[in-house]
Amino acid sequence: MIRFLRGKYLYYASGAMVIETAGGIGFRVNVSDTSSLLTAREGDEVCVYTYLQVKEDGMALYGFADAEALTLFEQLITVKGVGPKAGLAIMSLGTANQIKAVISSGDAASVAMAPGVGKKTAERVILELKDKVSALPLEGEDISGGLAPAAAPGSGERGEAVIALTTLGYSKKEAEAAVASVSEDGLSAEEYVRKSLKFLL
Repeated sequence: MIRFLRGKYLYYASGAMVIETAGGIGFRVNVSDTSSLLTAREGDEVCVYTYLQVKEDGMALYGFADAEALTLFEQLITVKGVGPKAGLAIMSLGTANQIKAVISSGDAASVAMAPGVGKKTAERVILELKDKVSALPLEGEDISGGLAPAAAPGSGERGEAVIALTTLGYSKKEAEAAVASVSEDGLSAEEYVRKSLKFLL
């Protein structure tokens, strides 16, 4: 049904972007933590390739920056035990090409690093998709150590600080970089925001 959206990026919250189309309708679109869509600033026009999940208790949109990422996501959710949420968690591990490379190499341990994806599910992903995905050569990218685990959106005080900064108009990547620049641990979200703003200003 809804396969593509073009509109103004209003804000980011709880793992999703809200996009207002020219018709004045706001769509909530779930996106991965590493999506290049999150480099946009609030108010920018964005183009999103979407997958619409329809369930008895509602509908949900999942968005991607390009058709390649959308296709990989749709391949992932064909695997038994991988629903859209788990598929998005796997997509948060890196770029579509990096994830394809990990699957092609049979690296189930890296796939299992996605939040909510267990070892058996990761092995099933490898078994069913290894021969179906093809990655481009990863020039200058080292995947020998696997992919970095993705933090759940909004998890912990640092996660809340990132969300707070995005509501102030910073992109997700800018907010994450600023919060990561704060070396102290155990601070409140407000303290992380205050210290992060010093980095950004």
